[in-house]
Amino acid sequence: MDRMHDLGPSFVDVTWGAGGTSSDLTCEMVNVAQTMFGLETCMHLTCTDMETHKVDDALKAAHKAGCTNILALRGDPPRDKEKWQAVEGGFRYALDLVKYIKAQYGDHFDIGVAGYPEGCDDEQNPDLLMSHLKEKVEAGGTFIVTQMFYDVDNFLAWVDKVRANGITVPIVPGIMPIQTYAAFLRRAKGMNCRIPQDWVDALEPIKNDDAAVREVGKGLVAEMCRRIIDHGVMALHFYTMNLAQSTKMVLEELGLAPAEGTPTKKPKPLPWRQSLGLSRREEDVRPVFWKNRHKSYVARTQDWDEFPNGRWGDSRSPAFGEVDAYNIGLKGTNEQNIKLWGKPESLRDIADIFIRFLKKDLKSLPWSEIPVTDEASPIIEDLIDLNRRGLLTITSQPSVNGVKSTDPVHGWGPPGGYVYQKAYLELLISPSLLKDLIDRIDKTETITFHATNKAGDLRSNAPGDGPNAVTWGVFPGKEIVQPTIVETISFIAWKDEAFHLGTDWANCHPTGSPSRQLIESIMNDWYLINIVDNDFHSTRGIFELFDGLQVKNLDGPLANNEPVVNGHAPQDIAELNGIHKTTDGRIFDEVLN
Repeated sequence: MDRMHDLGPSFVDVTWGAGGTSSDLTCEMVNVAQTMFGLETCMHLTCTDMETHKVDDALKAAHKAGCTNILALRGDPPRDKEKWQAVEGGFRYALDLVKYIKAQYGDHFDIGVAGYPEGCDDEQNPDLLMSHLKEKVEAGGTFIVTQMFYDVDNFLAWVDKVRANGITVPIVPGIMPIQTYAAFLRRAKGMNCRIPQDWVDALEPIKNDDAAVREVGKGLVAEMCRRIIDHGVMALHFYTMNLAQSTKMVLEELGLAPAEGTPTKKPKPLPWRQSLGLSRREEDVRPVFWKNRHKSYVARTQDWDEFPNGRWGDSRSPAFGEVDAYNIGLKGTNEQNIKLWGKPESLRDIADIFIRFLKKDLKSLPWSEIPVTDEASPIIEDLIDLNRRGLLTITSQPSVNGVKSTDPVHGWGPPGGYVYQKAYLELLISPSLLKDLIDRIDKTETITFHATNKAGDLRSNAPGDGPNAVTWGVFPGKEIVQPTIVETISFIAWKDEAFHLGTDWANCHPTGSPSRQLIESIMNDWYLINIVDNDFHSTRGIFELFDGLQVKNLDGPLANNEPVVNGHAPQDIAELNGIHKTTDGRIFDEVLN
């Protein structure tokens, strides 16, 4: 699903098993796609062995998940039956299902109906099929998805007949990319698709070379798509069969796929991936801490009754979910993660892992489920330099001063607007460097920070616990939109997750191993700090804070700094302008000797 999201589809299909045999899985996949991945879905729903109450349950689940598209089908007969027959208390035709959905949900769902350019199994009369299609559209169908085909001449003639019959809703042609020659023939035969002779002539000689078949098939399918688009049909529906590569190859051939590491060609409504769950569609504010961990943020906030819209509000009321819940911890097996990140035995080894990630040699870190994007390009060398000095960067963003909302890298929101960002940096820092860094921050006028360790020893110079917008946009006819913020209570919640992820990473290694001891030492002793330069004109102010700072002895064991015991830091770390902020967000003055 992640790979499909990056291709920028208008929707993804989730199929339905005959009689609802896979209904729970279908509804769960719709929910995950909408909520976790921010993908619009089109849920298939069939009449086969479906009593009315089963249809009601399916529609309720789709509605609750935020799904707004249903493909209403009669469906194939179950495998144990030769002919299709209606179940008692159910629906006989897709037309009946369309009418029922429309009656129950009005305009909430866009209802797709099936079109058959080459006929279907139990009806080959094209005039009768056209009449049925028109009835389904008049009953409430809002778009047509066709059966797969390869005979583009026949399809285009069929489109003209559809329009001549007064059917004006969008037509979405079914395109089956070619994976292997055997699969190509099997699927075409199964769907009674006519295969043009020139396709057979091109593929038959290379039928035993799967890579060559995919390459030639890419060109054949892409040319078919070009002819479809040139005819005025402006949508393509790819049957991926859960295999993305062949579809991606066709999209690349058509110039419709973004290059790796670049944004999709589809405009971003917000700078972060929007969740499309029913109650989250209007959500437009999030803490920046989860910038690279969208799914965990959604999981930890899924029980909220309301989601921030227009302003962040008070985050003390809705509690963040526990860090040991599903979708929060480190993914992959111990063996997979060791293969990915190796067996670090020194801080330099750890830093090299971060540097490889920044150079795009690694696609993930424990704290980032997505690769580095082009947004980081203006500051990438600064980030690499910090890691070389033992300062482990987790999340960052460069300052942006009035870039057009259509900018391919930093842009988001509707066209005609301008977007802005404050420079932001989050990193893990040795306690031996923390006091020096905070002293430097205190000498600035524009930089604020929060720092905490695993035990919850929170330090900050922020004027209060309220939100500080670090990304905002100005658009015609709208109030200023502030979609990304830094805020104290949310940072405390993120702190728990960040140290939990690091501990999960340590636990990938055997007890007592040098790698486990090293990572555990960082998690137990180091601080997580976020820094905001509130002067969005400044491009390097944050990085200048670190001039000359470096962890000593990167190649040896970590320095045994004075330990943090029961949440109390050493005296030199606690002397931060007489201010100590507790983990519940209260601020009080300390009198220190």
